[in-house]
Amino acid sequence: MNRRNFLGCAAYTGLAAMLPGTISASATNFTSNQDNELDYHIIDNLRFTSVKLSYPRLVGKNAQLGIHGHGPTVTLCTLSTKQGASGIGMLRGSEEKAEEIFNQIKGKKVSEVFSVDSGVTDLSQVFDIPLHDLTGVILKKPVYQLLGQESPIITKCYSGMVYMDDVDIKDNRKAFDKILEECFYDYNRGYRQFKLKIGRGFKWMPAEEGLKRDVEITHMVNRYFPDVDILVDANDGYTVKNFIRYLEQLEDISIWWIEEPFRETVDDFTVLRKWLNDNRKRNTLLADGEARPDLNLALEMGKKQVLDVYLEDVMGYGFTNWRKLMPRLIENGLQASPHNWGDYLKTIYTGHLAGGIGNVVTNEGVTCFSSDIDFGFNRVENGVFIPSSSPGFGVTLLE
Repeated sequence: MNRRNFLGCAAYTGLAAMLPGTISASATNFTSNQDNELDYHIIDNLRFTSVKLSYPRLVGKNAQLGIHGHGPTVTLCTLSTKQGASGIGMLRGSEEKAEEIFNQIKGKKVSEVFSVDSGVTDLSQVFDIPLHDLTGVILKKPVYQLLGQESPIITKCYSGMVYMDDVDIKDNRKAFDKILEECFYDYNRGYRQFKLKIGRGFKWMPAEEGLKRDVEITHMVNRYFPDVDILVDANDGYTVKNFIRYLEQLEDISIWWIEEPFRETVDDFTVLRKWLNDNRKRNTLLADGEARPDLNLALEMGKKQVLDVYLEDVMGYGFTNWRKLMPRLIENGLQASPHNWGDYLKTIYTGHLAGGIGNVVTNEGVTCFSSDIDFGFNRVENGVFIPSSSPGFGVTLLE
């Protein structure tokens, strides 16, 4: 029985009690019923599928890296049970690692490798996403409900695709028009936050010319899109001194957040935070932790109130690990915004994490299209990400 047939099988034993509006048992019995369902399902099959994801445009350079391309090809794993349920998702590791771990968990109950309360076991980390999806399918619940929210916490979502696609265009007017064209496209896709890549003078343009272009692009986007939050991301392409020079030329433009202006240290971020506080930008968020993440440093910076948002990758750090990390972030004064760059699947995963737990200040949107996968009812609309209410992450392969 395939995933879709399983979802549509109303006669499947025991699932009627899980349907919305039919729950009459106490919370204790409800939890017990969930456990019983996961006990009933035995892991039986593993399959890999190569999926092509396409960006709506060629994505160019950031301060550090060259052309990012037209979109990735990713490997999705389908993990199935003897009883006909299946969950799909990206792997945390290689196919070889997944096959090795699958040989150890084949024949086990889903409940032996996954807990609704705490996520995957240490052994099954490679299947973090597929097991969350599989459990949602078995229990007929979207992942955000597995995490504790009957209705999702709705979170802002920014376009993370406004790269430096101007730097290789010789005609100055056409260079600026290119960025505007991309912003209009993203606005029409439902985004009301744009993250502008800056730091052109680090590698791709002469330093002063690059700084000038960063300032001009920021002014232009603010002028054409007054209802959009502007986020900037320098990918560690500035020094403290030059980044403050950039900010000084923005006049009264409100910057919603600053990401990776330079390699993070307590001292340098303290200087930047003081400047922001002294120059009517106290509400600007400082975000870091994507490149070479140092969680302990981030926690220290959060405590000292010089860092606001932690960014480690949703797949690199792991969905279950993010679930466990959130209370520590809150305790240290930090919000989250897991790094999603690469594909829209990661935007979906973070959307359900935010929807079920909260403390995610905004979600990185990576618009993708595919003839291999159906993203379901997960969507960006009027500036926010709305997670699908379908079981699991609401994503299906197109067979």
